[in-house]
Amino acid sequence: MARKFFVGGNFKMNGTLASLQKLVADLNSAQLSSDSEVVIAPPSLYVLPLKELVRKDVAVGAQNAHIEVSGAFTGEISPKQLHEEGVPWVILGHSERRSLFHESHEIVGKKTKAALDVGLNVILCVGETLQEREAGRTIQVVESQLVAVAKEIKDWSKIVIAYEPVWAIGTGKVATPEQAQEVHKDIRSWIVQNIGETVAESIRVIYGGSVTAANSIELAKQLDIDGFLVGGASLKPEFVDIINSKNKTNKL
Repeated sequence: MARKFFVGGNFKMNGTLASLQKLVADLNSAQLSSDSEVVIAPPSLYVLPLKELVRKDVAVGAQNAHIEVSGAFTGEISPKQLHEEGVPWVILGHSERRSLFHESHEIVGKKTKAALDVGLNVILCVGETLQEREAGRTIQVVESQLVAVAKEIKDWSKIVIAYEPVWAIGTGKVATPEQAQEVHKDIRSWIVQNIGETVAESIRVIYGGSVTAANSIELAKQLDIDGFLVGGASLKPEFVDIINSKNKTNKL
């Protein structure tokens, strides 16, 4: 089953409205491969204005959402509120949410269920720290993160899994294509064994962690890498090259 290449841009807490409007204007005028599905995730304050500005073949997502649909949760955004405003995607389980805001695997699982229940699509982030990789626990850690989600949901059709080794996020370090492929292949094998072969064949598993235009083509050649979740480079002109990287590998 052919899986459509997927590229997400996580702007994190960067940019002003003016600078992000300029970024989106540049994206609107760029030649983007129709073979890639593209989602950008601005800071929450700018999600709605950029949603109105960006071209129709680029979706806008949120960087986080709460477990509950409403309530006394100051500063949080409800998944239902996102869905009602026509925001189709949300990033959940990013390593910065796990480490800086102490979101456990269980919380990420419950957030994923809450988002799916109201109709959102989820970019589900998993990945290991440098200490965990050096201890040989990469697969164990990633699988435990997936198990916590599997306990909460049955339908994986609206999920994209983003493998992001924590040691490669914002560090300039990047997993080699072989390292990334190894983990992506294991994720797909885990899905075969625990969710089902049909889901394993159709679900997209994307890579994140210091992705740039320079390394994206080699990464995109890997059998089980179905795209990227891009951090810093999504704020730069090279984001267009990353979006088009799969199309370039097809021509090599």
